[in-house]
Amino acid sequence: MPGQVAIIGTRGYPSYYGGFETAVRHIAPHLADEGWDVTVYGRPGHERPGDPAIDTRITRRSTRGLESKSLSTLTYGLSAVLDTIRRRPDVALVMNCANGFWLPLLRLAGIPTVVNVDGIEWERAKWGRFAKSAFRTGARFTARFADRLVFDADAIGHYWARVFGKRGVVIPYGGTEAPASALHDDDQHLTGRPFALVVARFVPENTVPEFLAAAERIAEQYPVVIVGSSGYGGELDDRARDLSAQNRDVHWLGHVADDGRLFALWQHAGAYFHGHSVGGTNPALVQAMHCGAPTIARDTVYNREVLADTGTTFVAPHPDAIADAVLALLGDTARQDELRTAVTARARASYTWVGVCAAYERALGEAVGARRPLRSGRAERVAAVS
Repeated sequence: MPGQVAIIGTRGYPSYYGGFETAVRHIAPHLADEGWDVTVYGRPGHERPGDPAIDTRITRRSTRGLESKSLSTLTYGLSAVLDTIRRRPDVALVMNCANGFWLPLLRLAGIPTVVNVDGIEWERAKWGRFAKSAFRTGARFTARFADRLVFDADAIGHYWARVFGKRGVVIPYGGTEAPASALHDDDQHLTGRPFALVVARFVPENTVPEFLAAAERIAEQYPVVIVGSSGYGGELDDRARDLSAQNRDVHWLGHVADDGRLFALWQHAGAYFHGHSVGGTNPALVQAMHCGAPTIARDTVYNREVLADTGTTFVAPHPDAIADAVLALLGDTARQDELRTAVTARARASYTWVGVCAAYERALGEAVGARRPLRSGRAERVAAVS
């Protein structure tokens, strides 16, 4: 039942900021392929003019808000919701339960909503007391006023069932299969050398402080490549910068917007450390799996769910444990090859954009058809396979 859909809660289309933006870059064109009239709301300055990835069928609208770590999601979400109400689409796809505050407005306007609740943001160390309270309250509003809930992992769905008494559909993130490619020109010095890689936003819950400490030991034997930053500067950025300046085998690249360069780093890494501890299915992990990155992951319910029985090593968030596991893997090329095969097969079986996009379209169609809140029933597990 194609109709008009508004996508709210990202930085825009096409944007390359994070998981939501990556998902929308795939979901929006898929919906257009299926006959939907798609509008994506965003923020000024977060789109790339002339980007060849732009699908001209997608309507892009920027609204105003406050550029603040704590208030940007809420304020941009409100302005997008108000514009959506004026335009009256058939359904709204809302990303992030922080926008739950504005769901009553959409309900009053008769616009059904599908909400991707994201992770459990109020448990993240990077947020202060006000932001944590806002996320938790937004989640309560989402539980009460959303027509359909989307969880990106079974573990997130179980949490919402236990804490809020709500169930929904599980739709993880997908990944892009990348052809084998040489390292980027700026990374050619790594060719032929097993190296350790981490890709993460610089926040404590991504185990960045522990990895930076472990990097000093790892770099005594192998190169270490660090991709990411806080986006705001601060202590972790300073530590990464100092490490890179003081040790010729530590390379801090900051944020890498070039997907081709990042994919090649994952493909050539001898050990990829994934330290994310909160949230559900992590988009970076899924993409690393599609690239065949031999993975060592922090031991969490979310990482175990995604990696399953791939033979991945799960470690405690301690520098010595991380360094020991990374050094052992870098010294074992046969083990690296085994892990490349296992994680790639897992990604292709369970985490493809074809399956993800089809699942989102089903959820939107069901919300349009039902026009009532999802109340109960068992959570449906959607295997995102092609």
